[in-house]
Amino acid sequence: MKMSIALAVSAAFAAAAAGAHAADAPADKRALERGKYLARIGGCNDCHTAGYMERAGQVPESDWLAGSAVGFQGPWGTTYPANLRLLAQSMSEGQWVARFRTEMRPPMPWFNLKAMSDADVRALYAFVRSLGAKGDPMPAYVPPGQAVTTPYFVFVPQNLPAPLKTSAK
Repeated sequence: MKMSIALAVSAAFAAAAAGAHAADAPADKRALERGKYLARIGGCNDCHTAGYMERAGQVPESDWLAGSAVGFQGPWGTTYPANLRLLAQSMSEGQWVARFRTEMRPPMPWFNLKAMSDADVRALYAFVRSLGAKGDPMPAYVPPGQAVTTPYFVFVPQNLPAPLKTSAK
C-alpha cells in the first residue's frame, strides 16, 4: 500500500521530534559540493525555489529550496513544491533516501529520483540540510475537483493533435 505524501511528511516530522536523525554524521565538503551541484543541475530549484525560473537562476543560495506556494494542477489534483529545507531538517538521512525511492504525485519526476545513486541522494540531503531551516511549509495537496485558493499552473497539454485515423482491413 502506498503512503500518501501528507502521511509520509507527518511521519517524518514525528520521527524528527523523537530524535530520529540524531545519529547522522556531519557531511564532508565534497558531499556538500556534490549535493549543491545535483540540486542545480537536477532542476530542484526550478520548482522548489520561488522565482528561480523567472529570474534565470539568479536567486541567492540562501533562498534556495524553501518551496513555492504556486501549485501544479492536473488530473491528480493540485500539488505544491515542498519546502525541502524544512523537510530535510525533519528527516534522517535514511528517511530521505527512502523517500527518494517512493512514488510521488506529478509533476515531481520521482522516477528520476529513484534512479539516483544512494551516494547522490545522501549528498543532496547533506547539502539541503546544510542550508538550514527557512520559510514555512507549503500548502497541502488538493484533490481533483476541490477549490484552490493559491496561484497554480494548469499542467495539462493543450491543442493536442487529433488521433490519426487508421484504415480497417
